[in-house]
Amino acid sequence: MNEVPVARPAGRWRDLDGILLLDKPEGLTSSAALQKVRKLLGARKAGHTGSLDPLASGLLPLCFGQATKVCGLLLEANKTYLVTMILGERTTTGDREGAVIERLPVPELDAAALRRVAAGFLGESGQVPPMYSALKHEGQRLYQLARKGIEVERPARRITLHRMDLLGVEDHRLKFEVECSKGTYIRTLAEDFARACGTVGHVGSLRRLSLGPFTRPTMHELASLERAATRTGALDELLLPVDAALPGMPAVMLGTAEQACVLQGQPVFVAGPGSARVRLYGEGGLFLGTGRMTAEGRRLAPERIMVDIVPAVPKQA
Repeated sequence: MNEVPVARPAGRWRDLDGILLLDKPEGLTSSAALQKVRKLLGARKAGHTGSLDPLASGLLPLCFGQATKVCGLLLEANKTYLVTMILGERTTTGDREGAVIERLPVPELDAAALRRVAAGFLGESGQVPPMYSALKHEGQRLYQLARKGIEVERPARRITLHRMDLLGVEDHRLKFEVECSKGTYIRTLAEDFARACGTVGHVGSLRRLSLGPFTRPTMHELASLERAATRTGALDELLLPVDAALPGMPAVMLGTAEQACVLQGQPVFVAGPGSARVRLYGEGGLFLGTGRMTAEGRRLAPERIMVDIVPAVPKQA
């Protein structure tokens, strides 16, 4: 999660908590998109998860206030993309924004053959990250080295491809819907897929459709957010609650005394699922944050507290 530092005069920002699902347009970095929405909301604290390349569009969860704590968990989540691969040309960056550095003929491949090739990529495998990535080598971003014409060895990383559904074929343009684990580079997948087809290739377009718990969600375009910003409170109504990022996590309800202890960072004894990370709720259904249950499911230790209310611990009688 990339957090944006406050660099504005005092009084221009406000505290608010929530998640906004942006439909990021092509040509804009994730950080630039976050800044635009942050200014519209006047949010003091903001960040984004699972950044998208400028080439890519689609789902970019923007996190405000206490949500910047919980959205870090989304970095582990699966993602779904709509990707267009172009066969026959390899580029410097692995996508259409790079210069073409190799051209090869494309073998005759029907839909059945393409699906067989795609099936070979499913499951867990090792993937070598591209040079044009934000990963670091000896303190420098790989893309910075790549722009200087420097290529370094990159260790393969374990990824999992859950689905790779062929949606259409038009000349040498293939459209896929891909569901994958964290750390998957679609540009590398496109190059590897083309190689398995006996040619070269690159990404022509990329759109993220889902991320973790946000499956086929309602996304908001920048233009619609700018219009909403002209109406008092309209933007705030688009924010999802902080715990919207954690629907699959078991919930534990706390009483007054337990809530007070947890908000002070102290463990409590309550019933819950063993060896599990849980959502914590206090009085009136207030979402407090996340915690971890011990193996026997009796002791709860707070992990991330996501409210600003910190009452005193009640004195023991």
